[in-house]
Amino acid sequence: MNNAQIVYQRLDNQRLSSSDFKRPADVVRWFGAVQAQDFNGAKWALAQRMPEATNAVIEKAYSEGKILRTHVMRPTWHFVAPDDIRWLLQLTASRVNTALGSNYRKFELDSGTFKRCDKILTSALKGGKYLTRASLKKILNDSGVVADDGVRLAHILVHAELDEVICSGPLIGKQFTYALLEERVPQTKALDREQALLKLTRRYFTSHGPAMLQDFVWWSGLTMADAKTGVSMNERHLTKTNRDGTVYLGPPSANTPQTRLQSAHLLPPFDEYTVAYKDRKAIFDRDHRTSSTTQNGILGPVVVVDGEVVGGWKGINDKEFVNIQLILFRPLNNSEVRAVRKAADRYSKFLGIWAKIIF
Repeated sequence: MNNAQIVYQRLDNQRLSSSDFKRPADVVRWFGAVQAQDFNGAKWALAQRMPEATNAVIEKAYSEGKILRTHVMRPTWHFVAPDDIRWLLQLTASRVNTALGSNYRKFELDSGTFKRCDKILTSALKGGKYLTRASLKKILNDSGVVADDGVRLAHILVHAELDEVICSGPLIGKQFTYALLEERVPQTKALDREQALLKLTRRYFTSHGPAMLQDFVWWSGLTMADAKTGVSMNERHLTKTNRDGTVYLGPPSANTPQTRLQSAHLLPPFDEYTVAYKDRKAIFDRDHRTSSTTQNGILGPVVVVDGEVVGGWKGINDKEFVNIQLILFRPLNNSEVRAVRKAADRYSKFLGIWAKIIF
């Protein structure tokens, strides 16, 4: 298996080549979770995995609670499906809390303080209320919990998410809100830890493969021991490919195109195609794979042609249109330019405004 086969399979499994997903929740469920600290970028990430989706469609699903945004796995926001949120948190919350332990101690946040905060937040949000961070800060302060420091407040709210007390509420204008998880999400059948580990492992390698074990450890935040157990439980559901002594895991059927696709994508920051792997060398243009500067910048918005990162991009919004400025590592041939223009047209439809591309 060479780099071309890796990227073609990933494009297919990540549903960037083609997809029949009709709802944002279907995309999120396919991945298990989708990194979403950049909210606007994460909406665009979901839309690219659907035949047709606009910013308004994704935001509607979010505000209606069809997809949720919470801290799970690594200490950052992810989109998750409502029927997955509880078992995901029960599997990974302890690992996130461990990762944040030094910060908790720095801000003098102990178990007693967290219990008190959870009780205050539950009382404030009870009855279907949706409150902004600023509102919750005032309520905590009025209740005697010091919450003026924005970072301390953030850790209080993250811990409450991990405790399954709060989750995302609907947007109010452009402001984010919080809701009580028990009111926002109907109860679902509980999974024991082994079932949850089996499910998350299978989802990762099915949607992200071919990938290495250490990629899954990075993405999930789980221990290497748990990752190995998850793979062992999925032996019948995953294929193994050995490349120069390195084992790649993926779904059972791997139909790899033998010719270039001449496809292009304008991926947002922290897209699953770039962020979900510890080793990201395979998706670099061959002349830039060893550049540490390039690798550090891969988590920003990138231009992908035939599965390879060939540059970066940024959208500069005006009232009536958006300028898409490309920062390319190399010149594009005519067919690649056409593919990038097609990607820009899709972004234009997503935003609902005209897009002008600047090479």
